[in-house]
Amino acid sequence: MTTSLVDSYAYCQQLAKRTAGNFYYSFLALRKEQFQAMCVLYAYMRLVDDLGDSPEHSFEERATALSHWRNGLQRALENRSDTDCQQYHACFPAVLDMIQRYEIPEHYFFDVITGVESDLQPVTFDNFEHLADYCYHVAGVVGLCCIHIWGFHDERALDASIDCGLAFQLTNILRDLAEDADLGRVYLPREDLNRFDYSPADIEARIYDQRFRDLMQFEVDRARTYYQRSERLFEYVSPEGRRILKAMHQIYGGILNEIERLDYQVYATRAGLPRWRKLLIAGEALVASRWFPGRAAR
Repeated sequence: MTTSLVDSYAYCQQLAKRTAGNFYYSFLALRKEQFQAMCVLYAYMRLVDDLGDSPEHSFEERATALSHWRNGLQRALENRSDTDCQQYHACFPAVLDMIQRYEIPEHYFFDVITGVESDLQPVTFDNFEHLADYCYHVAGVVGLCCIHIWGFHDERALDASIDCGLAFQLTNILRDLAEDADLGRVYLPREDLNRFDYSPADIEARIYDQRFRDLMQFEVDRARTYYQRSERLFEYVSPEGRRILKAMHQIYGGILNEIERLDYQVYATRAGLPRWRKLLIAGEALVASRWFPGRAAR
């Protein structure tokens, strides 16, 4: 590796270690090259998300920053030189190396920018199809990148990873319902709200009643459907990938279970797993990789 490429990988690993929390430790269950690539992927996604979600900057400033990032990535892909890439951002040399090494389609990295850009303005969706398209851009593409890093042997893994990203993003949406509404973002489709005679204004007012519980049960059941659909991904990815996938299923699925355990009262309490449990999940993946490297996780 050139000096700039080594520095770029080091930058991404430091960022992932500082901000990825327990996911960083689950990455350690992968082979060294895969671990490094997952740190690069996480760093890229985190940086793009931060550009679009920094409250200290205006809408115009965030839109401009994302546009500059998109243009910088495009120029870096066209030039391909480590030195040229580094002038756009410290992560770009490692990102381009990862794309080439794991043959990840370049458009995934532009798709996520599009997803973050859609959050700049107040968000509403007419129907679930529109919400699913948004979830593809901010979560499905992450899953697609992951399976290229982990390795997969069946093209059906592509659709399964999109379903997995959708399940995880739906979980985030249900957990963060109130704080997203404060930012002008109502991700639940209007057709779903109408079905249960519940409105965006009710979300803003934190109205917790039977209508809301019925709506949330409907959304939790939908998310579980996608968790079930995504389980086929275990059959298509490498043993290393299965261990990370299992950990992610346990963490996000655990949040969904917690939302239900709270009787859907996400207005008063942020649903989540205790840190010790997330560390345990990450630790199990790491131990399995060291002691049972060839055994698949399910």
